[in-house]
Amino acid sequence: MTPDELAAIEEIRQLKARYFHRMDQKRWAEWADCFCEDVRVDTTQEGSPLLEGRQAFVDFLPPILEGVISLHHGHASEIRLTATDEAEGTWSMEDHLWWPDGRHLWGTGFYYERYRRDPDGRWRILELVLRRIRTEVDGIRTYPPEA
Repeated sequence: MTPDELAAIEEIRQLKARYFHRMDQKRWAEWADCFCEDVRVDTTQEGSPLLEGRQAFVDFLPPILEGVISLHHGHASEIRLTATDEAEGTWSMEDHLWWPDGRHLWGTGFYYERYRRDPDGRWRILELVLRRIRTEVDGIRTYPPEA
């Protein structure tokens, strides 16, 4: 792997860290800049709509997290460059969300993503797919459903 390829992979890792940190810190304008204008966001497993475009995601997520304390982790990343300015990655994830009414959600799963280096030279998320393997609310498993 070349030094430029290693640098690109590290830039993508830093991008994903910004995504998590800015979301949890509710720094929405900086969070929005993590995405390509034409991002595609698929969290449909949780009943959310398929979202097309940065503005659609910005309009969707911040109101849901209003007043919610959240902590998201991404680890064990596998990132592969697919072209000079394109890449794909998989991240293990874990999150905790605490609502003002006392509810607590704990979840685990995977992010499947594609990235693009935009004309300004910055890597951004082009496609984000979140698939959870387990979710608990207040200690009760909510996903996958009981067999």
